[in-house]
Amino acid sequence: MANTSDQITVGAALAHWLAENGVTHAFGVISIHNMPILDAIATQQRIRFVGARGEAGAMNMADAYARLSRGLGIVITSTGTAAGNAAGAQVEALSACSRVLHITSTVDTDLMDRDRAAIHDVPRQADMLKAISKAFFRVNAPRELHGKLASAVGAALSAPQGPVTLEIPIDVQRALLTPPQLLPGPNIRVNVPDPAILDHVARLVRAAKRPMLLLGGGARGATVSAQALVASGFGVVTSTNGRAVVPEGHKQSLGAFNMTPQTRALYATSDLMIMVGTRLRGNETLNNKLCLPRPLVQIDADGAQAGRNHEVDVFIEGDAALALQGLADRLGGPLDVDPDFAYDIAVARASAEGDLRAKLGPYQTIADDLLGVVAPGGHAFVRDVTISNSTFGNRYVHIAEPHLGVHAVGGGIGQGIAMAVGAALANPSTKTIALIGDGGTMLNLGEWMSAVEERAEIVFILMNDQAYGVIRNIQDAQYGARHVYSAPKMPDFAGLARSFGLGHQRVTEVRAFRVALAAALGASGPQVLEVDMNAIGPFAEAFGGPPAGAAGARP
Repeated sequence: MANTSDQITVGAALAHWLAENGVTHAFGVISIHNMPILDAIATQQRIRFVGARGEAGAMNMADAYARLSRGLGIVITSTGTAAGNAAGAQVEALSACSRVLHITSTVDTDLMDRDRAAIHDVPRQADMLKAISKAFFRVNAPRELHGKLASAVGAALSAPQGPVTLEIPIDVQRALLTPPQLLPGPNIRVNVPDPAILDHVARLVRAAKRPMLLLGGGARGATVSAQALVASGFGVVTSTNGRAVVPEGHKQSLGAFNMTPQTRALYATSDLMIMVGTRLRGNETLNNKLCLPRPLVQIDADGAQAGRNHEVDVFIEGDAALALQGLADRLGGPLDVDPDFAYDIAVARASAEGDLRAKLGPYQTIADDLLGVVAPGGHAFVRDVTISNSTFGNRYVHIAEPHLGVHAVGGGIGQGIAMAVGAALANPSTKTIALIGDGGTMLNLGEWMSAVEERAEIVFILMNDQAYGVIRNIQDAQYGARHVYSAPKMPDFAGLARSFGLGHQRVTEVRAFRVALAAALGASGPQVLEVDMNAIGPFAEAFGGPPAGAAGARP
């Protein structure tokens, strides 16, 4: 029998394992059902715990932290309602394939899953968590901790990545165990592509004159090999989650202008496309009716994604970086491409950008000011779901590197403030710029206080039109301009910012934006730069959501 003096609680063992495996930050909300873990984190003083104002915010923070750090995001919640509070934000992490470990709790083991009405108990909590997780693990006894912890982290970090839940009953958290002599580390699995299929695709590429790459979020770790293929002659287009895998200003890049009329015309002239790590989301593919070039090759680490949204000619199951590097090695240098291909891409990109700018009206100035600051300054660029992001934030304002772009991939409003906190803590060397709206701000307003408490270096650009602008535009277009429920009352954000201890400026004319942004970037701590859209005026063309279909779409 082990000497009890050598034993520690499961909560302490968990905190120790995380620190030993490189975790430096964790996010969450303290509760009676996670105190053994959080007390150990505080006692050991090796991990910075960021206390959010709600579990949804904590999950968004951990999600953004994982994206910016390119490592593991840790969120710690409690039982029942608390775990449920995080669910919507975990759906976003699942949509974005974020490397998040959600550590949560449940009631004592003799009560769990029995519907005995214990405090905070949800009898089917595990079912809820399984539905929003890449994988789910429960620690039923102290002896299981290290094996299941290592397995959970390995699952979160193995492609395709995603949030993984580790549930530990409260009595297990308090129980004692003898730590193993050697701590098991996470087993990160790498899916190696089939060489014979790569050989076949290389032959297809050599026969193509206008080959295209479509890069999604799953290609973020494949920058070197993707850029090597572009250097050989490929054109490139990205999803909003695959931006900057190839530099956004590259002459052979369409950027994230992936379904404009100009891009669709270019697709019609292309004779091969390789799409990498993309889920082909409906709002970026005209609900999967967008005509893509053929032959169409798909690369994904998850074999179940083969042909999910488009019929493909070849599927390569494997790690994106390994697959693209294997292809680049087989091609061995420049391709015999159409000499007009790069020029045609540049013309299509310039024309698409021109069309977008024309729709912005006075907001061209703000878009251009951000274009001149975000990528050149190496800023993380966090975007909530707003009209401004859907028009110019998602594609016109460049980011310097793939991990520096964070947005709500799943389209949920109100996650930007918390995401900005996580991003800022992962990238403290320069200010994080967060583009948010007034409606979304109200959903997670409390996380402004988290930003203040953590002294997070963030500029919140608050686009305030006193409404859910996109909903109002849809009501104008489709519901006889009946503006029902789309203009909730908003507070005085200047007074609110002062009460939080946030710096605040209000911009009422676009020519003042550049100076105000520079001042906010130069100030210490979190700042709010409020853009009074009602004073500035409307966009030149109302944005009413992504198009559902278009000419040239496949029926």
